[in-house]
Amino acid sequence: MNNFKYILFLLSVISLFFSCGNSTNSTKDHLVFRYNEHKNIGSLDPAFAKDNADIWAINQLFNGLVQMDENLNVQPCIAKDWTISDDALTYTFSLRNDVTFHPHELFGKDSTRTVTASDFEYSLFRLCDNKTASPGSWVVNNLWDIEAKNDSLRIILKSPDPSFIGKLTMKYCSVVPKEIVTFYNSDFRANPIGTGPFKLKRWEENLKLVFRRNDQYFETDINGDQLPYLEAVAITFLPDKQSEFLQFAQGNIDFVSGLDASYKDEILTASGNLRDSYEPDVNMIRGPYLNTEYLAFFMGSEIPEMQSQTLRQAVNYGFDKQKMMTYLRNGIGIPAHGGFIPKGLPGYSETIGFDYQPEKAKQLVQQFKTDTGINTPEITITTTSNYLSFCEYIQRELQKIGIIVNVDVVPAATLKDAKANGKLDMFRASWVADYPDAENYLSLYSSKNFAPNGPNYTHFTSKTFDEWYQSAFTITDPKVRETLYTKMDSLVMANTPVVPLFYDEVVRFTRKNVTGLGINPINLLDLKRVKKNK
Repeated sequence: MNNFKYILFLLSVISLFFSCGNSTNSTKDHLVFRYNEHKNIGSLDPAFAKDNADIWAINQLFNGLVQMDENLNVQPCIAKDWTISDDALTYTFSLRNDVTFHPHELFGKDSTRTVTASDFEYSLFRLCDNKTASPGSWVVNNLWDIEAKNDSLRIILKSPDPSFIGKLTMKYCSVVPKEIVTFYNSDFRANPIGTGPFKLKRWEENLKLVFRRNDQYFETDINGDQLPYLEAVAITFLPDKQSEFLQFAQGNIDFVSGLDASYKDEILTASGNLRDSYEPDVNMIRGPYLNTEYLAFFMGSEIPEMQSQTLRQAVNYGFDKQKMMTYLRNGIGIPAHGGFIPKGLPGYSETIGFDYQPEKAKQLVQQFKTDTGINTPEITITTTSNYLSFCEYIQRELQKIGIIVNVDVVPAATLKDAKANGKLDMFRASWVADYPDAENYLSLYSSKNFAPNGPNYTHFTSKTFDEWYQSAFTITDPKVRETLYTKMDSLVMANTPVVPLFYDEVVRFTRKNVTGLGINPINLLDLKRVKKNK
């Protein structure tokens, strides 16, 4: 019996032992959705909805003015509709009058109250407040003023921002009640009161988090039936991804997200299909994810290899990304033969990147040797242990074209700090979209965003790029803006500050009795339409 099956056997015995004396396996089990969060949850306050773990939980508890559908289209939520002024500076929202907060004794005799425009005025200005110290304050740093009147909310910007309506879909912009936040202050993180489809029942930090159905939720399905369908959501906090998967395999949780090296070969074939042993009990859904995985060169480095565009091009041409995805990711993910903007976003182009051309890569390495007199070019890639296999693959392939590659493995926190402060010549990184606009990706190459004060970790600089980047904010025509985004991405790739590796895919595994989970390119977990069959 191999190690994986042995652990599986032990867990089955443990599960059987506990189920004998546990009444939770009742006839209502199909009304409870269970999942594990291995990264833990730090806060249930939407002002701190920075990490995916927090965002997933907060999305069940809170709503904003607008929301994103699975095709990245902005849809109404608490706002029924909205208009944008001709100068693209004023957004006017009309609000629903049937949205109430979760029950709380501070609301008085009715234990709740209706959401008003003033609640959004408070919530958005709260993000700006230095006392809040929200990591999402940047979302509203372009605000000039907010005017609330009954069921109408007017937001006035300092300068046009075509991506602003998309930014409002972020959980940072959820509505919160002032009297509850004021009462709990910093402890609002553990006592959240929102408007979402579920409300907090119990939170034992690091152990278990339970949500119960909000019987007063305002959204309905296409048949007019009230959402959500589930009665409860139960979240556990096993820190180990393999243990999480084994719990899923045993049927103790209903869903796992992502593809971890500890179980990828157990559940998937090399071509990315479910193995026959899992077909009867498991569904797999996959789709584009707005996440670009890449290697970055620090353009401020004094090392000749980093300064040389010729050598940076050789690295881009020097390894087979399709082969890398097949063997290291079981075919999950799209090889990055385009630019930095991932497939699925307007502005993406598959023609502006680099494909695998080993002979051309060798010629470029030889040209570097001739130009510099350095006969043994050498680079060091800094990474975390999670991506060691990718970097070792690239190491082997680049050595074939004449580049010596060292791989330095460091803790995630060390890597984060070092790349922000320009202490690494070359490193592996990823960029996940905060909102569905390519400007989110191109911000990494604006000279105004040099790290540590912004996300330009490569310290790439181009006067032309900066001019295009600023002009993009004044363009309201989506097609014109998309064309400009592609030009900007093409300019970046021509200067090779990065090596795009792959555009990620969202992969979700569910039990066969789960329906309605869906999938979306920002990997948001939405449980309001989920059903579990008996």
